[in-house]
Amino acid sequence: MTSPVLKLRAHTVALDGAPDLLAEAGESGYLWREEAGGLAATGVAAGIDLPGGLGDAAAIRDVLASLADIETVDEVGLPGCGPVVIGALPFDPAAPGHLIVPQRVVGCRDGRAWVTTVSPVESVPGVVDWRTEGPVRPSGSPPDHFSLTASMPHADWKAVVAGAVDAIKRGELRKVVLARRVDITGNRPFVVSDVLARLQALYPSCMIFSVDGFLGASPELLIRRTGDLVESHPLAGTVARSGDTRSDEALIAGLMGSKKARHEHQVVVDELRAALAPVCTELVIPDHPSVMGLRNVSHLGTRISGRLGAGAARAGRAAESAAGGLPSALELVAMVHPTPAVGGNPTAAAIRYAADVEGFDRGRYAGPVGWMDSRGDGAFALGIRCAEVSGARARIYAGNGVVAGSDPDEELAETQLKLQALLAALVRP
Repeated sequence: MTSPVLKLRAHTVALDGAPDLLAEAGESGYLWREEAGGLAATGVAAGIDLPGGLGDAAAIRDVLASLADIETVDEVGLPGCGPVVIGALPFDPAAPGHLIVPQRVVGCRDGRAWVTTVSPVESVPGVVDWRTEGPVRPSGSPPDHFSLTASMPHADWKAVVAGAVDAIKRGELRKVVLARRVDITGNRPFVVSDVLARLQALYPSCMIFSVDGFLGASPELLIRRTGDLVESHPLAGTVARSGDTRSDEALIAGLMGSKKARHEHQVVVDELRAALAPVCTELVIPDHPSVMGLRNVSHLGTRISGRLGAGAARAGRAAESAAGGLPSALELVAMVHPTPAVGGNPTAAAIRYAADVEGFDRGRYAGPVGWMDSRGDGAFALGIRCAEVSGARARIYAGNGVVAGSDPDEELAETQLKLQALLAALVRP
């Protein structure tokens, strides 16, 4: 742990009723919310640094050991109870990352709710004012005047896409994900809790997250671990939605029948299969993708599930910890990230290519964002449909998978559709 001064105790008790997670997180708290429930957290009891990023296997294992070192009384016993870490990690798996153990976490799942408080086991000389922080309420009005600036002119970005298609033709890449960034400046600071409320209303089926100014509504589950069950829901292949049922049916039929979209999606599925098979005794992957419909786009998606077991030990990746000999959620994230859904294929070559041509550092965009408890259970989404918000400034991102046959005009239009997710929540003239 970065903050080893205090020996900590976590106490989880049941709550009556259904908590309002957005209200519990407040303006500056931590939020993870999905249809089945979620967590809202405030305060920082401890910080855990990952100097070597997701590439440091020992440090990743030590995260679980740090949680296990916290004295715990858990009267509920569901995933997310007891001490948890929450964080948004960089896209670059080698970049340093940081996780926090919150002081107070309110959670709900399967019709049950709880609150966990983390505090020192005993008083420590020199530490006289330990208070479990509650939510900070917003103050002031949100902005009503905005300026928007793209990181690259449209013509230049289309030229970048065309160059990637040429590289694929030459056999240098199979797929590469290229991203755009748009910078937004408001006349007053953004009200984060308002933005999150709009994202929740606009995208109820997505995972709503907020971690230290990084917030969004991700439709893509990277990894969920619940006991020995592991799940992932990769998305790749996109088409617009018109709002007209008959037109949307035609658009979806075209997406399902598109060789380009199906190829782009299959690259992602194949990579996840290869990453998860060594640690799973069984792995269930449908032969054909389904369609996930959002407010303005539809995606091809494949729901992958598996059982962790003997394969984990054979791969030599099991953590000897409270995870019961199975890879923790964070270890699973390290095994699969970055998938071709946000990087490309071959992975290393695609990431280098994108870094050379995108014109900006992705930071936490398209990195893993989520939580893990002391059992090793947890959930991480890809940090997409997201924004970095600081005061009156925000940066939003969107990326597309480029494969053989990709058309620069169509790829530009697709990024514009994806950018609408955050524009609709941030820009309210």
